[in-house]
Amino acid sequence: MSLDLMYITNNPAVALIAEKYGVSRIWIDLETLGKEERQKNMNTVKSHHTINDIAVISNMLSTSEMLVRINPWNKTSIDEIEAVISAGADRIMLPMWKEITEVKAFLETINGRIHTTLLLETKEAVEIIDKVLEQPLLDEIHIGLNDLHLSYGLTFMFELLTNGIVENLCQKFNAKGIKYGFGGIARIGEGTLPAERIVMEHYRLGSTRAILSRSFCNTDELKDINSIEKLFSENIARLREYENTLINTTIDEYLKNKQVVKCCVAEIVSEIKEKMAQ
Repeated sequence: MSLDLMYITNNPAVALIAEKYGVSRIWIDLETLGKEERQKNMNTVKSHHTINDIAVISNMLSTSEMLVRINPWNKTSIDEIEAVISAGADRIMLPMWKEITEVKAFLETINGRIHTTLLLETKEAVEIIDKVLEQPLLDEIHIGLNDLHLSYGLTFMFELLTNGIVENLCQKFNAKGIKYGFGGIARIGEGTLPAERIVMEHYRLGSTRAILSRSFCNTDELKDINSIEKLFSENIARLREYENTLINTTIDEYLKNKQVVKCCVAEIVSEIKEKMAQ
């Protein structure tokens, strides 16, 4: 098994590079409503993608899926969904849902015409997850660690891996046979919490998909397309090589990694709080 990877870009040349090296989903991000306010003062990517990007890139892809994140459910959502489907999306992702009515409306509007993903990133969503998992048109769920940790008022997004929230959700998804993933991963050998530790948690928890973070291949820093391809190919190769080392990993080894993650997260949270207090 290897993780299905998602990469956010509206650059056609970069999208083709990602597809070439095995990225399963090219992600067009249309979400803007409320995002700036939620993530103010955070070093996060603010999207400037458009409906036209879907049409351009989807026509170029041959093996990768075109995933489109729309805005949170609102009075214009049905029109947005129809536009996204018409533009050539293979899958639509709904962010920031908090009520079962929003989930039902989203799934019923699409009605199986293309694939769907629910992006779980609010504490209200966690509270109603049992009702959500009973929905007949449900396809898959991805846990968005960044906004979810903000929703809980946590200090560091990977606290969600150590306080039981992600683990409990994954157990519920697995029991219902729903495919799932969580968060993103940096390049192997890097990350505030080392990427290797996070990948092991994906495997332990039965996650089958992850987002490649901006640090995996930051196209804001690299403008030369050949340099982007070189970096992307090297980083994908390292990730896949590392995944291959996990084939014979034992339960005890996964549990040991879980404890290491817990200690690392506690140290990181402590450091962040100390800086904030200064």
